[in-house]
Amino acid sequence: MNKKLVNFIVKKYLKFDKKNPFISISAILAFIGVAIGVMVLIISMAIMNGTAKEFENKLFTMNYPLSIYPKFQRDVDKKLLQDLQKNFPDLKFSAYLSSQIILQNGENMNGGIIFGVNKKDESKINSIYKKAAENLNLSKFDIITGKGIQDNLFIQKGDKATLYFTSLNPTGLSMLPKMKRFTFRNSFESGLHAYDKAYVYTSIEALQTLLHRNKNSFDGIHVYSDNAMEDIKVLKKFLLPYGAGIIGWWQQNGNFFAAMQMEKRALFIVLMLIILVASLNIISSLLMTVMSRRKEIALLLSMGATQKEIKNIFLRLGTIIGFSGILTGVALGFFGMWLLDTFNIISLPADVYGTSKLPLDLSALDFTSIIIGAVIIVLLSSFYPAKKATNIDVIDVLRNE
Repeated sequence: MNKKLVNFIVKKYLKFDKKNPFISISAILAFIGVAIGVMVLIISMAIMNGTAKEFENKLFTMNYPLSIYPKFQRDVDKKLLQDLQKNFPDLKFSAYLSSQIILQNGENMNGGIIFGVNKKDESKINSIYKKAAENLNLSKFDIITGKGIQDNLFIQKGDKATLYFTSLNPTGLSMLPKMKRFTFRNSFESGLHAYDKAYVYTSIEALQTLLHRNKNSFDGIHVYSDNAMEDIKVLKKFLLPYGAGIIGWWQQNGNFFAAMQMEKRALFIVLMLIILVASLNIISSLLMTVMSRRKEIALLLSMGATQKEIKNIFLRLGTIIGFSGILTGVALGFFGMWLLDTFNIISLPADVYGTSKLPLDLSALDFTSIIIGAVIIVLLSSFYPAKKATNIDVIDVLRNE
């Protein structure tokens, strides 16, 4: 049996069957189902990846790639900072002091965390701070706050705000919190509401004065690295003699990203079921074709066609329907991504998601997984009807039909 005849039969079976329209309708529904399933999977995985990367970028900046902290003592000293800068010239370091505070402007109050930093060093590792502090000649008791704090306090550039520190001053028989008036200079927007409502930056000298800290000691050192997951291993060994520890941004937010990864896997499995349900239409369509073409199959077998060739005919039928659906789904998926990325069809609340635009980023691994999963389902769906077509009793069919 030659290939031309196989191709002729496949083309004939693919045409709309007027005598049995349900066979063709079932095949069309299978094609549409597979296409929609693949399209939805591509767009959903792109949104999940985009959202995770958006949060990752925001957390990477505001949490810093790596943070060095004192393990067995109250602080880290300046010698450690100098040794780090000397031994790791490719990395960027910014020492800091921090304290919990309450900010007050008139009757409005807001809690937060204040970081005392060196403007030059901090600007090298924190793009959000750099943008807010750019072109500003900051004085010792100037502050830069998150946009959420500015909105809560109704404070304008140049206004004075009172900061209350957690450390206390003993006065007679009572303890009073330390307070100091700072000048508000600017605000920043990180894209994450939690940070915009809590973070405040000032000069490291201001906190050294107010908290009575030695000029050569710090609460920790923030580190910028392009390859933090590898650099943390080297730095961890280097810090052992200094009694200091180090933590990466992904470790500080491990539960959050683990939850997102689990949600992504669950969504992938659920949406893959759409393709699985659509594949049932491929099975039913091919089985109905086998039942309605029993006489033709029996004649082909009696004329010398092998069971393998008959199986190939129905395998090809199923794969043509399924693969056409996969290719159409891929095209629709990428078109949908382009549409969502180009036009602001879906607008997100920025204070919740960190961005107002729907983030999209389809990874090669996810795309490959979708295609491989869909192909396996289509091939399995085509195999059973193809095998069933070879089990026809030729003599019985020709005698009775």
